[in-house]
Amino acid sequence: MAAAASTASPADKASKVLELQSRIRSMQATKLDTRSLPTHPAIARLLPGGGLQQGSVYSVVGSGTLLMALLAGPSAAGSWCGIVGVPEFGIEAAARFGIDLERLVLVPNPGDQWLGVTAAIADVMGIVVARPPKRASDTSIARLSARLRQRGSTLIVLGNWPQSDAILTLSQSDWSGIGDGHGYLEARQATVTVTSSTGGRPKSARLWLPDNSEQFREVVPLYAAARVPVHAGPVPSERQAATG
Repeated sequence: MAAAASTASPADKASKVLELQSRIRSMQATKLDTRSLPTHPAIARLLPGGGLQQGSVYSVVGSGTLLMALLAGPSAAGSWCGIVGVPEFGIEAAARFGIDLERLVLVPNPGDQWLGVTAAIADVMGIVVARPPKRASDTSIARLSARLRQRGSTLIVLGNWPQSDAILTLSQSDWSGIGDGHGYLEARQATVTVTSSTGGRPKSARLWLPDNSEQFREVVPLYAAARVPVHAGPVPSERQAATG
């Protein structure tokens, strides 16, 4: 079950964070040996370096579902994930999309302490998600970036962040499932675009977010799906075809 930090006084919040740090240090079974975290293949190929990198910062603009798609791979592989300042984060949806709730910590309302809470959680968790209520100072941003590199933690910011290694955006979103004015939303196709801070041309892909079985996957073009394997055997004669 996901853990939620208290929203009482600043002293209580700090105490709770320290308690969570202690618990996670004792429960963390393994650490990932590589600098790249397991990521959904359809998204990984769009990211610089072919996946989420430890110590890096990513911005996700306008999509909670895309955020969950990014978290599912690392979470399933054993990474702890902390969600700071996102009170509407749905744990039921997270579980359906493959995020392990046993390694998920929620701090829904950190208030003015959001930056300190984010930094403290980054000390002990592989991935931290934060939605800043306001812009941090350049000094604070630089200090947090250095901390992420030192700890090998990955920060995903909901919204814009000055020092993001890559920005992920969603466009051309189309839902299916509704008929003539009635029905249920069943699946969504959307275009995911990743823009790297190092320059170069943005990369895009059309994805199911999710499909009607609640899976994330790349949309297969119609011309590719329609391909039929060529029959390699002998062609039957007209007599064989008539009597077969």
